[in-house]
Amino acid sequence: MSTPTRTDLEAARRFVYDDARLLERHRLAVLFDGAPPTRVLDALRPYRNADGGWGHALEPDLRGPDSQVSGALSALEVLAELGTAADPEVASLARGTADWLAGVALPDGRAPHVLPTAAGYPAAPWMVPNDGGFLTYAIAAHLWELGLEHPWLDAATAWCWKQLDGELAVDGYTVKFALDFLDAVPEPDRVAAAVERLRPALREDGTISVSGGEDDEKLRPLLLSPKPGAPSRALFTEQQIADELDLLEREQLDDGGWDFDYLHWSPGQTVDARGLATLGALQTLRTHGRL
Repeated sequence: MSTPTRTDLEAARRFVYDDARLLERHRLAVLFDGAPPTRVLDALRPYRNADGGWGHALEPDLRGPDSQVSGALSALEVLAELGTAADPEVASLARGTADWLAGVALPDGRAPHVLPTAAGYPAAPWMVPNDGGFLTYAIAAHLWELGLEHPWLDAATAWCWKQLDGELAVDGYTVKFALDFLDAVPEPDRVAAAVERLRPALREDGTISVSGGEDDEKLRPLLLSPKPGAPSRALFTEQQIADELDLLEREQLDDGGWDFDYLHWSPGQTVDARGLATLGALQTLRTHGRL
């Protein structure tokens, strides 16, 4: 049986306060220090636009100011982390985000991957305007986690199930976001069957390749299934999860932070995404009793 390595929490804190965005600093303070969630909302609001959407590089791979679907996903991730009990504004912001998504969604209910307003601004190579809808899974997941009732969520959920019941593309991030959806939508029998249909997409070690990514870029079990007890955990053995936690602990760098294994395409993106990777590593380790 593997022996867990030791995470240097204080070094991780220093990294976040030295290199991460104000938003991630406040999220860290809520997670470990009992800071009020209002501070996270204060840091989140400047990314919101007058149209109700989110931009301004809230998603580090899109650096433009205009509202984007990936920005909405990033905002909802933060709001779901806080939960509607944390502050009445959480539910209000979530509903406003769903209203904005309804306005940009395609007729079949899916949210486009990248809207045309991204053109002309710095962005990752994969963030070109297109109508691919795989972010819809994760967005719907967060809205379900928040307990929001909204007509667009109904349409998005129907679209997600239609894809999952058909010939779903098995690229890495499509599977990852589909599993996010399945971990959140409250239909246990249907969910369990859909999770099993995704099993062939995984390699023997529980990873899944990322088409068009870096050499041997892959998504690992803890990214695919970050929450203990979630339906997606049926895809992985306890030993696989324990080994991944050991590896995650060992991946802390000398500067106290964690890095990410996809393309580092700009200095700003790298700084922002490393802050997110570090916060995510700490959240995962804490969730699994390693901190």
